[in-house]
Amino acid sequence: MSQPDLNLDQKDIGFMQRLKEHPELQERFEVLLAVIENADGDSLTADAAEQRVVEELRQMGHSALQAWAERKHQRVEVAYERRSDVRRKEKKSSTGRRASGR
Repeated sequence: MSQPDLNLDQKDIGFMQRLKEHPELQERFEVLLAVIENADGDSLTADAAEQRVVEELRQMGHSALQAWAERKHQRVEVAYERRSDVRRKEKKSSTGRRASGR
């Protein structure tokens, strides 16, 4: 069986490389495409197909926002670590004031 000629341009290749960095989104795209192509062959009604597409898009949005939040958190941490005027809070090793011995 021969491989089809995909004729990918740089934009397509760039998108696929970026998508590989987010496997959870890649999985959502694959499920969405399966619904669109009716890959299961279950001949959904229009209402059932719409419901599956909406659910997949909702989950894709959730995954996208989760990935965005994680990346944002990492960038903020790095920015704070680079600043010299910001110190991390550290747990105190002292248990209080020292006894005066009176």
